[in-house]
Amino acid sequence: MRFVPTIGLEVHTQLNTKTKLFCADKNDSDEVIANRNICPICLGHPGTLPVLNAQAVKKTIRAGLALGCKINQFSKFDRKNYFYPDLPKGYQISQYDIPFCVVGTFLLSNGKVIRIRRIHLEEDTGRLIHEGADSLVDFNRAGVPLIELVTEPDFTSSSDVLEFAKELQLLWRYLKISEADMEKGQMRVEANISLAQQPTANSQQPTLGTKVEVKNLNSFKAVKDAVAFEIKRQEEVLAQGGKIIQETRGWDPVKKRTFPQRKKETEQDYRYFPEPDLPPVVISDDDLREIRASIPELPFQRRERFMREYALPLNDAKVLVEEQELGEYFEQVASELTRWEQDVERTDVTKEHLPRLVKLSANYLITELPKISELLKKTARDILATITPENFAELMVISHKGGISSSVTQEVLIAMAKGQGDPHNIIDQKGLWQVSETSQLEKIAKEVIAENPKAIEDYCKGNTGAIQFLVGKAMAKSKGKANPQVMQTILQELLSR
Repeated sequence: MRFVPTIGLEVHTQLNTKTKLFCADKNDSDEVIANRNICPICLGHPGTLPVLNAQAVKKTIRAGLALGCKINQFSKFDRKNYFYPDLPKGYQISQYDIPFCVVGTFLLSNGKVIRIRRIHLEEDTGRLIHEGADSLVDFNRAGVPLIELVTEPDFTSSSDVLEFAKELQLLWRYLKISEADMEKGQMRVEANISLAQQPTANSQQPTLGTKVEVKNLNSFKAVKDAVAFEIKRQEEVLAQGGKIIQETRGWDPVKKRTFPQRKKETEQDYRYFPEPDLPPVVISDDDLREIRASIPELPFQRRERFMREYALPLNDAKVLVEEQELGEYFEQVASELTRWEQDVERTDVTKEHLPRLVKLSANYLITELPKISELLKKTARDILATITPENFAELMVISHKGGISSSVTQEVLIAMAKGQGDPHNIIDQKGLWQVSETSQLEKIAKEVIAENPKAIEDYCKGNTGAIQFLVGKAMAKSKGKANPQVMQTILQELLSR
């Protein structure tokens, strides 16, 4: 018997407002001292009244508009009643029947459309810290603004779930509504998983199974592994004739398995009712237009534009979009190259050269920058702050024209990252210009031929690959200054005599 997974997600994300949702306490996920950012309001003391953070509302609507959601311009908050040790009030101020955002969509790379059911705004709970047999409560997180995005059960694989989670994190960062750092608990994924029996010839619709919720997945690895494990676990239970219990399960990253936590609550258990201490929220048309106008170019739009405008392959475009600052720097370099191409007084950058120079720039930023960062123990951000886009573009032009070899280009880039100046001065001071003068290269070629008789013998026997070995030896002897194309031609001419 075969089963089809049906998966829906609930993704909780802390918003990066300065203060909490209903009080003036600092919203700081980096705070390490427990219970520092608390007050009577977020602790739910009797007689205290919440005051809504307007920025949190705007960021929620921004998220909804980016996903094509319908915005409820009349909305309200509700009380969600339940007991948990880190919930100071004994209830959570959330949204029930009129959330801010409903009915959106998200397109996966395989063309599958994921429907967004809703995005609502609520306050976060505190945090339990377990030390041996003791459990301690830190209320710093209590009252932090949290959006909960709920999808329809449109996923059928752990890989699709993983892609969605990664893309959502990237989207939130582009919108500047959250860093969505999963290690800090700023973004948590919960997956609702059930298995449906494969439709038979007489049945068009699968028979849906019992839903199990896997809570608080706080890393992309946990998201992928937990969903994959739970699908496999349910398959094995059903294959043996067992029944799936509707429950909430946790994920053990050490044992790499889910485990039962509690029986799953229903909506009735929460006893929702309108929050009496907060008035309804009305979003004006002007507010909506202002928020819509603030939405930047989104990650998928930027990927498509980089591929279209700069003729970059998909993988390069992905890297430059995922690392937003790197992508912005790349665009500044491309702009410099375009400006030079349009400057009639310059002849080193033409329309024919421009696409190759842009691609060369992307290659060096993607492949060489991480190496330099590791070598110098500096962040990529610090390195890019040291090298102006104009100087980087100039180095690419010099390298592309054959003024220096690729190995020397890397050497000059390291010197620029150390703050040693512009590429021309570095190359001049270190005497790194590539040698193309025939007499100098011919002398080096003759020395290489005399020192490598075995390679010469191989070449004369028809092993044409031996010529690259000889070119390599010549490059080493010239300390990278020899023009490799000219050197290869000289070696071939000498060996054909």
